Amino acid sequence: MTDWRELREELVAQVCERGISRAVAGALRAVPRHVFLPEVPPHTAYRDDAIVTKRDAEGRPISSSSQPAIMALMLDQLGLEPGQRVLEIGAGTGYNAALLSHLVGPEGRVVSVDIDADLVARAREHLDRAGCAGVSVVCGDGAEGYAPQAPYDRVIATVGVWDLAPAWLEQLGPGGRIVVPLDLHGVQRSVALERADGHWTSRSVVPCGFMRMRGPFAGPETVRVLDQGSDLTISLPEGGEIGDVLAALDGPVTELPTGVDAGHAQLVDGLSLWLAVHEPRWCALSETQPGRLASGLLDHRGFKTVVGIIEGDSLCVLEPDTYDAPAVRAFGPGRVRLGADLVAHVQAWDGAGRPMTAGLRVDAHVATVPAGGLLIPKRHTTLALSWDAGGFRRGDD
Repeated sequence: MTDWRELREELVAQVCERGISRAVAGALRAVPRHVFLPEVPPHTAYRDDAIVTKRDAEGRPISSSSQPAIMALMLDQLGLEPGQRVLEIGAGTGYNAALLSHLVGPEGRVVSVDIDADLVARAREHLDRAGCAGVSVVCGDGAEGYAPQAPYDRVIATVGVWDLAPAWLEQLGPGGRIVVPLDLHGVQRSVALERADGHWTSRSVVPCGFMRMRGPFAGPETVRVLDQGSDLTISLPEGGEIGDVLAALDGPVTELPTGVDAGHAQLVDGLSLWLAVHEPRWCALSETQPGRLASGLLDHRGFKTVVGIIEGDSLCVLEPDTYDAPAVRAFGPGRVRLGADLVAHVQAWDGAGRPMTAGLRVDAHVATVPAGGLLIPKRHTTLALSWDAGGFRRGDD
């Protein structure tokens, strides 16, 4: 018989290395993840990994059980207290709702909304099996929230969101807090926001990565699977045309040194964010099987991700052979010019002090648009980004 408790303790110990609170660690110990992943082998269920649970007709992942470490960090961002009412956007397997329920206790209430009826049915089944009585799972468009049980003390989204839905803000009570994986031109950051002086301001910002929200409230991102064999996928955060990428990758390649000695964590966190908010041609490529990507900024259990710039039939990526010496690999007819643009971005990021997520401040303005600064216009809000002095320290890798 599998010793679920021992596996769970190993997972909790690993997640605790990220500096999570005792309360969240207690929730991870109390809620059995394997109950919410009945088709997954025991050791897989208690890895600190995201696990895909549903794909669309084209094979793209559209639902998962999120990585426990990221879930834990977001729960700490949420700052839950016993007796609070919580609205969750994206039910998934129901596991996160169970963690929320444990944290708010028997006097609290959790409402979880998901757009897929089959996921709602499964989440209810899993929650019943786990003995979670304080959760209501509702089928509907998460962008509309769930007004019948509003107001809420906390709102959390477990899907990547392009903008803050007006319904979430309206259904959040006085003194409330919302935590969402917010799209910053294609790069996600989990942002905890509260009301302040007529707008919403961040209390904490954490790197994250979630599947995007679907339905009418989805953003303009274009995602295309280029090669089924390696699952090579390209995403353009603001949409747009995708040229003959496979032909470019199979053709001549030009390598350009960046001249910047940066560590892995700095590249994944800081440089990716810099490209996202400064380069409209920014793109990301990923693959799950060996294929055309030599190495990647993210390379975990065979899943590789690289970032770069695309323009027509040309593209370039930051694809380091070693983490301490990143280089640009450029493909296609315009590869030299495009590669030089990416090198310039790397050097500009370095010259700015290598800003990271630490020190990032996000202000969301609903009624007015601030003047100046680094702005990201959305459908319902305008995001203003800034860094405090700590965001510009080079820091340790």
